[in-house]
Amino acid sequence: MSVHQIRKHAVLPPIICRSDKEFLESMQRYIITETERLGCNEERPADEYYIIYRNVFDKVIEHASAYKSILTSIKKEYDAFIETIKRSRRTAVCLHGKLKGLAAEPTALVYHRKRTIQLEANHQRLQIISQALTSWIKSDMSIPFQDFVEQIQKTKCLQVALPIFTGDQGIVEELVEDDPHRAKEAEMTLHYIERFNELIALGEYEKAASYAANSPRRILRNIGTVNTFKAVGKIRGKLLPLLLFFEALFITSHAFRRPVDAALTLEGIKCGLSEKRLDLVINWVTQERLTFSEEAGDVICDYGEQDTYNKAKCLALAQIIYSECGLHKKALLCLCKQGQTHRVMEYIQQFVKDFTSDDLLQLLMSCPQVELIQCLIKELNEKQPSLSFGLAILHLFSVDMKKIGIKLLQEINKGGKDAVESLMINDSFCSIEMWQEVASICLQNGFDKLSNDIMSILRSQAAVTEISEEDDAVNLMEHVFW
Repeated sequence: MSVHQIRKHAVLPPIICRSDKEFLESMQRYIITETERLGCNEERPADEYYIIYRNVFDKVIEHASAYKSILTSIKKEYDAFIETIKRSRRTAVCLHGKLKGLAAEPTALVYHRKRTIQLEANHQRLQIISQALTSWIKSDMSIPFQDFVEQIQKTKCLQVALPIFTGDQGIVEELVEDDPHRAKEAEMTLHYIERFNELIALGEYEKAASYAANSPRRILRNIGTVNTFKAVGKIRGKLLPLLLFFEALFITSHAFRRPVDAALTLEGIKCGLSEKRLDLVINWVTQERLTFSEEAGDVICDYGEQDTYNKAKCLALAQIIYSECGLHKKALLCLCKQGQTHRVMEYIQQFVKDFTSDDLLQLLMSCPQVELIQCLIKELNEKQPSLSFGLAILHLFSVDMKKIGIKLLQEINKGGKDAVESLMINDSFCSIEMWQEVASICLQNGFDKLSNDIMSILRSQAAVTEISEEDDAVNLMEHVFW
């Protein structure tokens, strides 16, 4: 029979025994469980990923005793090959670091040349000032030294010194700067940056994060460092390097006189939320020295809309940020969405000058709550209500929020005529025409008694001011104040 004829026939798969089947299934479960536990789900395999399969290979060798010798030989070859790859990788990292060092040499050379020019200019300035001082001492010293130098400049006796003596700062202070000290400081700064780049190249991201966060004069506490860590990306089974940087940055914020700036604060909050680490963001916002912005509050609010389980926490955090930024309308909305009516009223009383009737009506559209409206239209601590009852009703029915308007009318109707009269007396915003319109709305929606009470109160005022169409712009309680 030819090979072609053999291929025509279907080949049955090998029949394995039950114990082999159970063993294979257990190995598969082990692989899945361990990879999920270690987070080995990215494109590039980690060392832990290799260890999982090496363990499986060992178990297979033990199970397949008949093939143990050959499988052991194969495994040894694979282990040797993988070890060679690891050594090559370590060598590549070291070479990469050296290459970066060589690439940085031209930059260092530029710095040295620049420093040489500066030192030559410091030396020239000192020579000039020395000559001026010698001349001044030989003179009668009847004028101050600074005036003497100015005279030299005017007479152009020291023409080389002319560019030096211009400016508002003192001449002696400018000429006798501690340039050697600055040179040493610049050298240390350059070394610090090079060390940071070396840690990044070696994959020592945790050390690099701490190193950057504690950098002198905040030279690495900037967006450039953020971009460096962003370029690293994610490492399978490891904490995001960028998140490591922000953790170190915010923890060390107390050690610096200035808080973390707004741009870094915003980036840090975005990073924490992208990694679903709301716990870290809560700690940063409430404990550390940060610079808040409207964008930071908005980012947290948006996250809360996506993560409904933590929405209340996000609203509380955003409210803190908005309050710190003086964004009182957004802070008030956060309180309303949390259902904290009592704190809403306290906040309005605290920043009463920052809220207009239009602001409060807009608040009702964003957060239509009957309990909130009732608090807004009532007196608080013998002060006028924050919002007009009449305006609230007219607004709710005009913006297609009839259901809320009806609920409010139901609650007001329970209080009887005295409660309605109290609301109307304390309402200094609604004209007679507006109250007539409110009464008409009540009548149209089945609140006949409430409508009659409003009209009755209006007529009772006619003893002082007769109600007519010509007086529609007259305020109902105008006579009270006269």
